[in-house]
Amino acid sequence: MTLLGEFPPRHIQFYLTAPYPCSYLPEQRARSQVATPNELVDGAAYSQLIRAGFRRSGLYTYRPQCDHCRACVPVRLAVNEFSPNRSQRRSWKRNQQLKAALCELEFDARHYNLYRHYQASRHAGGGMDQDGEDQYRQFLLQSGVNTLLVEFLDAGSLRMVSVVDVVEDGLSSVYTFFDPDLPQAGFGTYNVLWQAELCRRMGLPYLYLGYWIAESDKMAYKANFHPLQGFVDGQWQRLPGTRHT
Repeated sequence: MTLLGEFPPRHIQFYLTAPYPCSYLPEQRARSQVATPNELVDGAAYSQLIRAGFRRSGLYTYRPQCDHCRACVPVRLAVNEFSPNRSQRRSWKRNQQLKAALCELEFDARHYNLYRHYQASRHAGGGMDQDGEDQYRQFLLQSGVNTLLVEFLDAGSLRMVSVVDVVEDGLSSVYTFFDPDLPQAGFGTYNVLWQAELCRRMGLPYLYLGYWIAESDKMAYKANFHPLQGFVDGQWQRLPGTRHT
């Protein structure tokens, strides 16, 4: 099926994957809609796909297209309307010692070791805790678009790594992993705040945060950032329960 509507007639097509076990909802089977061929998904096409609820994993641009479930909601934060709550302000203040450094999009053993430690601690048994170097490279280091690889250091010690795509109207958060031995630091919250601030500095209105599932504890943190917009029924709209600041 060729791209229609707002998408340019560039012979990009969609295909549906075979059903596979859902990573977030037990006993559920998931399917994804994938844009292909990968080489035609350049920066402009990717920006349009992000606005249509897609996201990226390595060279694959996809969105959930399950047979009997619509629990995955693409979400984004309107950064110019966002005001952090008290807990988020504490997290921001607590991590001011972190120094962000832009890195080349290439393999770094320090990053990979932190990734393995994070997966083993936070997502044991989920499959990604078994990722070897090849899987890690394919997931985070292969990109056909404008991608930033940022490391966060505390007095020279690596604490967090974030992979972020730059699109026409914002930043798309691909993946972030951090030192799981310091849960009180609130690295995950801080990273979303840091990316939102980067959006503002770059004059970009939105921070795309991937998918949110109301029933998934792993994604609950996204609902703490307001006003959160969701791509529902083919358009972006404020999700119930969010506030306007």
